[in-house]
Amino acid sequence: GSEQILIALLPAFGLAAFAILMPMTVVVLVILTIITLSYRNVINVYTKTGGAYIVSRDNFGPVVAQVAAVALMLDYIVTVAVQSAAGVAAIISTFPSLDPWKIEMTLGVILFLTFGNLRGVKEAGKAFALPTYLFLGAMMIVFGCGLYRYFTDTLPLLRTDLPGAVEVGQPTGLMTGAAIFILLRAFANGGSSLTGLEAISDGVALFKAPEADNAKRTLVIMSTLLGTLVLGVSWFAHKIHAMPYESGTPTVISQIAKAAVGTGTFGQAMFIMVQLATMLILFAGANTTYSAFPLLCNFVATDGYLPRQLTKRGHRLAFSNGILLLAGGGLLLVIMTAGSVEHLVAFYALGVFTGFTLAGFGMAKHAR
Repeated sequence: GSEQILIALLPAFGLAAFAILMPMTVVVLVILTIITLSYRNVINVYTKTGGAYIVSRDNFGPVVAQVAAVALMLDYIVTVAVQSAAGVAAIISTFPSLDPWKIEMTLGVILFLTFGNLRGVKEAGKAFALPTYLFLGAMMIVFGCGLYRYFTDTLPLLRTDLPGAVEVGQPTGLMTGAAIFILLRAFANGGSSLTGLEAISDGVALFKAPEADNAKRTLVIMSTLLGTLVLGVSWFAHKIHAMPYESGTPTVISQIAKAAVGTGTFGQAMFIMVQLATMLILFAGANTTYSAFPLLCNFVATDGYLPRQLTKRGHRLAFSNGILLLAGGGLLLVIMTAGSVEHLVAFYALGVFTGFTLAGFGMAKHAR
């Protein structure tokens, strides 16, 4: 999210973009708080399965529900593409010689995940917890080392004129029409950080009893961790002038890690650890959509708005047709955008914010 904000701001506002990054991040965090409260409300009312589709269907009827369904389906398809592409970017940031194989690697990841899910790989909580804790632990070490270096005045300031970096434009006034449009685009890009907040409201029934209370607690913990990570990445990017690159690598997170942990033996080992954890959490994120997307398609097809074939389970009891539709959409998007995270994020904003908005309005109507 922080990297995508910078990609939008740097060409228009020059190095002033690093100063604007922090207020923009605060706006994203305010929206995070509002959405968290909104979905706590959804969980209170829909104690088995909620989400934007069910909320829209129950409060606005079938037409708005179909808009929500399309937004969520787009969101899930983009998630597979963008998480796979970003995970590959983390690998290439560690081993730059792999850059020519970026698209093939991204397509390979999607095909591998698809094959695994068609074989009926169960969503094992423990297997998914590991990348999450690994990533959180690695980032907290990076933030700790970075803060130590900041307070001892040894945190480096990176060069902003290296070849391949996003072009740094001439500063312009903030109040022109074009500047306001660019600020809004930067906010929409930064909003990509908030994807996945809906997942808990979709699967409240999966929690231990009392389901709704545990789901709400998990939602608040998840949002707090997410807010901390986004704030930390933005603050360090602002302090060291971490530049996004045209090719997507090295990533802003990898530059922050390198600057915070240094280049010694510990630093190099820690850097590889951060990149590995980033890759794992992104691929795990891509994989979660393989259970959520076919389930959503099943709901919508049962209501008669999608082909009946999407309600059928395969021989491994997975919704095979839904999995294939998701994989096909993800592969197509990667090919269309040449595996560019920057171009894929633009699709994200559409699906994510439409879902958030319809769920919020639906709950407002329910409350009235």
